[in-house]
Amino acid sequence: MPRFAFDRLSDTDARRSPQSSQDQPSPGNTVAGARVYLDRAAHVRGDADALAEALEHGRVFPIWRGRVLIGDDGAPCDFSHDHAIFGQGSAPIYLGHCAPDGGEDTSQAAREHWFAVDISTWEPESGAPATEVFLDPSETVHPAAPSARFVEMRSHLGALDPRWGERLATARALALWHVSHRFCAACGTQSDIADAGWRRSCGHCGTAHFPRTDPVVIMLVTRGNSVLLGRSPAWPEGMYSCLAGFVEPGETVEAAVAREVLEETGIFVDAVRYVASQPWPFPASLMLGMRAEAVSQEITIDPVEIEDAIWMTREELADVFAGLHPKITAPRNGAIAGYLLRQWLADAPDCGA
Repeated sequence: MPRFAFDRLSDTDARRSPQSSQDQPSPGNTVAGARVYLDRAAHVRGDADALAEALEHGRVFPIWRGRVLIGDDGAPCDFSHDHAIFGQGSAPIYLGHCAPDGGEDTSQAAREHWFAVDISTWEPESGAPATEVFLDPSETVHPAAPSARFVEMRSHLGALDPRWGERLATARALALWHVSHRFCAACGTQSDIADAGWRRSCGHCGTAHFPRTDPVVIMLVTRGNSVLLGRSPAWPEGMYSCLAGFVEPGETVEAAVAREVLEETGIFVDAVRYVASQPWPFPASLMLGMRAEAVSQEITIDPVEIEDAIWMTREELADVFAGLHPKITAPRNGAIAGYLLRQWLADAPDCGA
């Protein structure tokens, strides 16, 4: 397979990953799907010799404060393990191995090993980006990769192919878990990274800690020719979406859908069913895309939960996606909410009326 050199980064070890035609980003759920691109190879995580060999020949990409490094061609950047950008980085996190990007050779010898390194301790001269905004558009340049920039992953989801989507979602979730779980929950002692980033071990009491994923239901609620949309007060002007909420302990997914819709809008639902899922590493959720039918219509919002909720017809939603609605903007590419709404708008079988 040819390798595409990042000459613009003054480092021939960096390259972009070409997209095959079957992996072109869709307008919807870019990091969800049944196809497995990344073999996570759990048996390698505890094998020091195998990890060292994989790292020596593998590809590594940086994560900086939850942000991803994008080249001037719009593709994520990766490097060899000894690149200068990793000088202040954490221990490499082993993500797994897969066939070369853009290639169909799935033989074991041809597979590439992938790692991520958190370089969040690096302090840019321009200062740290804002953290209090919903979607920070700022870009940060690292001196070791002057033609690339760190951007918020949320803003770049729609441009990712499924292979990169899986890698980046995994890496971001793991990197942020290590930042927020540095101390043992059993005794308070600082714990250590183990199993190539997939476990933290407490040297004082021996407790092992593993990455967590929080299940979130996000539901397409319909009544006849209309769909229920809501908005959070923290969202940008014009942004509405499907209702969503965390699954609580002891609760089924179906019960969570019914509870969240009732709590936020006063609407009762029935016929709850699963549609699709999406890893959502902001910071560590699994979005469970659901469908439900409303059995009531009058909206009574909980102002603590949401700012507004509306019923929108198919015709109005079509105007939203066409950019013609006077109040509401189209969903961002790459998120499951847009996928659910597009499927319903198109009367797709897995999300039909």
